[in-house]
Amino acid sequence: MTGRGQSVRGAALWSMAAQYASFAITFIVSVLISRFFLGPEEVGLFSIALAAAMLVSVLQDFGITRYVAGEPELGEDKIRACFSVSLIVALTIGLVILALAWPVAVFYGDSRLFPVMAVIAGSYCLTPFAIVPSALLQRDMDFRRLFVVNVGAALAGGGTALATAAAGESAMSLAWGNVAQQGMKAILGMALAGHRPSWPLSMKGARPILGFGGGMSALYVSGAIGVRTPDLIVGRMVSIAATGLYSRASSLAAQLVTLLTGAVGAVFYPAFARLRDRGEDLAPPYLRVVSGYTAVTWPAMAFLTVAALPMVLLLYGERWQDVAPLLALIASSEFFFTAIPLQMELPILLGRMKRLLVLNILDTVISIGLLVLGALWSLEAAAASRIAYGFAWWFIYAVLLRDLIGLKWLALLDIYMRSLAVSAAAVAPVLLAYVFIAPPESLPVTWLFASVAAGALAWLGALFVVRHPVREEIAAFIAHLLPARIARTATP
Repeated sequence: MTGRGQSVRGAALWSMAAQYASFAITFIVSVLISRFFLGPEEVGLFSIALAAAMLVSVLQDFGITRYVAGEPELGEDKIRACFSVSLIVALTIGLVILALAWPVAVFYGDSRLFPVMAVIAGSYCLTPFAIVPSALLQRDMDFRRLFVVNVGAALAGGGTALATAAAGESAMSLAWGNVAQQGMKAILGMALAGHRPSWPLSMKGARPILGFGGGMSALYVSGAIGVRTPDLIVGRMVSIAATGLYSRASSLAAQLVTLLTGAVGAVFYPAFARLRDRGEDLAPPYLRVVSGYTAVTWPAMAFLTVAALPMVLLLYGERWQDVAPLLALIASSEFFFTAIPLQMELPILLGRMKRLLVLNILDTVISIGLLVLGALWSLEAAAASRIAYGFAWWFIYAVLLRDLIGLKWLALLDIYMRSLAVSAAAVAPVLLAYVFIAPPESLPVTWLFASVAAGALAWLGALFVVRHPVREEIAAFIAHLLPARIARTATP
């Protein structure tokens, strides 16, 4: 590839670096805020406000990022139309969230929700200035500049949240952090992509954007209901403090999954678009993606499951220890959710959006139904419902991709068995530490870290013992890095 673009592996490396750096910033900030400034009720308050806002703001992107990244012919008129559409949608969303702020506060019986939602509403008005520049960088596979955009935004958001929390702003600190992050992402995106807001607004060439965005919006709404309602349901049926516990558990598992897979997901969408345009068989490269996802995320989720209590005590302190059983259950459910990656992207690229929408609505209904049943019983049962939902989710989308790309069950099962084997190897050291050193609640930190290090080595060795397909990708990434290092060393 020429110009500013990068190879898929090179782009993946930069995208992964951005994901790791952003995760580290967000993670450290969340630990510091939870340990020193905010308790479960305050975190729960923000979680409810954000979840309510995101039921509306999920329309913010309006499919523009995927449209720009996957559109074969993208002229200046279409770029201008994309910005115009995104700005109009953003202003509408901001006003709707603001209008919902007081009703949400009344519904939960807590007036503190109103100002938090009002600030969140303002933050979404900044996002259209970041959407198109970031999408253009992704289209060019210029993930080096996207690294600067995403990490800079995470630093701005995290620093603002931490400073305002220390100043006593309570749940509002997280809302102000959201504003700072969106603003910095817009500033850096426009500067590095070379794209400025297109004035005056123009809807010329907007018809295909509106058509694509309409279908994507239906998917976004359905997906948002399934993803965002847990905090709302737990807050209403259990308590706001319970929402803080549930949110902390689910966000920790989700952040780790995003850290491990979110970066390459952004790379694979344009990469698969190119394979589609060349008429190539998508099943073999998809199986390689599955092997990569499961070989990395399954061991991590297995570790979170068995080491939930010592991890929570180490990170958040004793007042958050009730997060541990919830974290173990939610981490277990992630085995299903990471077993079928790109379940949205591939049907969209192959023009099966209507079928995808029907299945997305079905999985949302299952998710809400199981969660409500669990919440009627207890907070732990609500978390356990994610495991049953995960199995249903896996079945729905595994069948879909089997039909779309000719996915073979035996090939998929072979990858799963190898990934389970390396996951077992990764958690063996911490399980042995429980038996020979100390139980989970009193395991010394040094032994926890030693178990992590030993687990990583056992994982790496198991990849080669079971001949896991991802070992080839690891070797390829190392080979991709070595020439650059050798060249730098040889340069006088």
